[in-house]
Amino acid sequence: MTQEAIWLSEQDISEQVALDEAINALESGLRSLGRGEGLNVPKALGGFDDGSSMHSLGSALPASGYCGYKNWINTKRGAKAVYVLFDAAQGQLLAIMEANALGQLRTSAMTGLGTRWIAPGTADDMAIIGSGRQALAQVAAVNAVRPLKRIRVWSPDSGHRHAFADQIRESFAVEVIESPTLAAATDAASLVTVITRARDPFLSAGLLAPGAHLNAVGAILPANAELHQDVFERVGFIAVDDIENARKGSRELIEHFDQNKQGGWDQVYSLGNIIAKGIKPPAGCDVSLFKSMGMGVSDLSVAIPAYERARQSGLGQSLKLSEGRVSLRWKSN
Repeated sequence: MTQEAIWLSEQDISEQVALDEAINALESGLRSLGRGEGLNVPKALGGFDDGSSMHSLGSALPASGYCGYKNWINTKRGAKAVYVLFDAAQGQLLAIMEANALGQLRTSAMTGLGTRWIAPGTADDMAIIGSGRQALAQVAAVNAVRPLKRIRVWSPDSGHRHAFADQIRESFAVEVIESPTLAAATDAASLVTVITRARDPFLSAGLLAPGAHLNAVGAILPANAELHQDVFERVGFIAVDDIENARKGSRELIEHFDQNKQGGWDQVYSLGNIIAKGIKPPAGCDVSLFKSMGMGVSDLSVAIPAYERARQSGLGQSLKLSEGRVSLRWKSN
């Protein structure tokens, strides 16, 4: 019988998986990872030209029967990502997916999940720092797990700030404040999410309210940083999505633990372990920090329901796969 895989477009992914479903799917995947029932392949990263980069992330959840890789490129002129899903038991190609929507879902879902498990249960006042293409989904993810009463918006470009604030108002029935300064945005905010493309740190310890939870999402390249080192003087609980990727790629954590000779990597929790073991920040924690770098299981956890629902719905373009061996040509014509 001829083997077939399917091609899923960005629209297919968006139609099959909503953000709240992605958060729950990711929680299940990370719980399996925390129990030792999953595998992350460390990120492969290569930079070229001035700021362009190539990435690859893999993972397996054998009990679910799936494994896969996401590959993507970022350049000044554009970015593109694809996800390749395999049958982990039979070694068959199941699907190739456009993965920009998948990436936005898993990135925002990871923030939502970190907030669900780490942030104070009463937190309802959010500062969103950054107004790029992923910022709205970040707000939605936090609102899904901590219903918000107020959202403060700050971005250095006033035009972008105003447009993004309008986007939020159209999407959520909450008070939205366009903050004139970074300090005004974070003042007394119980939740702070930072998602920028900053090359150099700009968020200092004095800008964070006592008891605040901080999601640091934007700086995922070794050359980039959003947090000044004095932030760590107030952080009483640090969690990451994947410790190995953080040790390789987080400039902020590398500078704190390695270059400043602070040690302490053994005090950093993975979100999977937090979920699997029910770990909570200590009482009286001044600031809690969740640093998200990106990891394979997060993509796979969202790709699985996207694929299964697409199959059930008959969505996707069929891709016929070759079977058996082919003969190679030894010489050109």
